[in-house]
Amino acid sequence: MAKKSKDARIQVIMECTEHKHSGMPGTSRYITTKNKKNTPDRMELKKFNPILKRVTVHKEIK
Repeated sequence: MAKKSKDARIQVIMECTEHKHSGMPGTSRYITTKNKKNTPDRMELKKFNPILKRVTVHKEIK
């Protein structure tokens, strides 16, 4: 059967906010999915940053 509605799940890229301000080279990014109907705003998650070696806040980027 074919889908009747458009897919509500989209892929988003999460980037570390603390890493940007630290001045260290490289970036910490994660790819995840979200339901754009339930969470229309940008997401914030705590994820592990392997360069800083600690858990930091990652925000959704465009």
